[in-house]
Amino acid sequence: MNEINDIVADIKRKNIKPIYFLMGEEPYYIDQISDFIEKNILDESEKGFNQQVMYGRDVTIEDIISAAKRYPIMAERQVIIVKEAQDLSRNIENLVFYAENPQPSTVLVFNYKYKTLDKRKKLHKVISKSGLIFESKKLYENQVSDWIRRVLSGKKYQIEPKAALMLIEFLGTDLSKISNELNKLMLILSEGSIINDKHIEENIGISKDFNNFELRKAVGEKNTLRANRIINYFSENSKNNPLVVTISLLNTFFTQLLFFHGLLDKSKKSVALALGINPYFVDEYFLAARNYPIQKVTSIISFLRDADVKSKGVGANQSQEDILKELLFKILH
Repeated sequence: MNEINDIVADIKRKNIKPIYFLMGEEPYYIDQISDFIEKNILDESEKGFNQQVMYGRDVTIEDIISAAKRYPIMAERQVIIVKEAQDLSRNIENLVFYAENPQPSTVLVFNYKYKTLDKRKKLHKVISKSGLIFESKKLYENQVSDWIRRVLSGKKYQIEPKAALMLIEFLGTDLSKISNELNKLMLILSEGSIINDKHIEENIGISKDFNNFELRKAVGEKNTLRANRIINYFSENSKNNPLVVTISLLNTFFTQLLFFHGLLDKSKKSVALALGINPYFVDEYFLAARNYPIQKVTSIISFLRDADVKSKGVGANQSQEDILKELLFKILH
């Protein structure tokens, strides 16, 4: 976030680079920087003649270089944005000759998603000197909650930990999807609101009572009745509750629980830090550890691996519903 803020601040100060090579596994930040450049470097009156968007699948490196070498028309700069630039990956090194001596009146932006330049090759070194390379790294799941909190805090909103976890469970770590849903919530809720699980259920369509977060909690508490009610709901709404996701989240929980058993320092702060979880959820691990001794946790992780294989159609002729019911029985007994 700090690096992005620095890039934006430099552009606002008119400290503008001739090349911006935006690359990496997380497209959200690439789009954020690219969109800011597209909207803010040129005035509206200048954009008609001096701003161009290209797509990697439709052009060659030579086409891009030819356009970049042109001079702006009645403006200080021209802006060229190459979207889906990863489609040019086979020949991207051909950009070296332009990058060594870029046109100072051109701002050339590459959106190179899901890939990165090889740091050992010349292009990476040349652009690092003449322009700017930004690598957008994918956030780990345990980092996304903090990201949600920071984004909302910057816009004067807050979110309860459970609500954040529900978003991550439903949308994964795709920051663009999460951002879109947060924007919808902020349109509905007044500034200063604290987003809770009810807001998520009513406005995004995720059940606050029947989700993997609640299943994990019920399993940790050994609440058999509650856990069975949730998996019955999953069976009736299998499209929105894929088995592979449920198994993955339960596996993460029990893997963390195994690690918890081995911790010497079990203060809440240390546990949260060691497991990479919000302190709000630490009590659940203390309860689950009492219900599941280390030997049982080890067995459960084995059960989860078997269920994962079965869920992918290997060595089993069971429905997804039956696989989940069998797994739950093994865990709780």
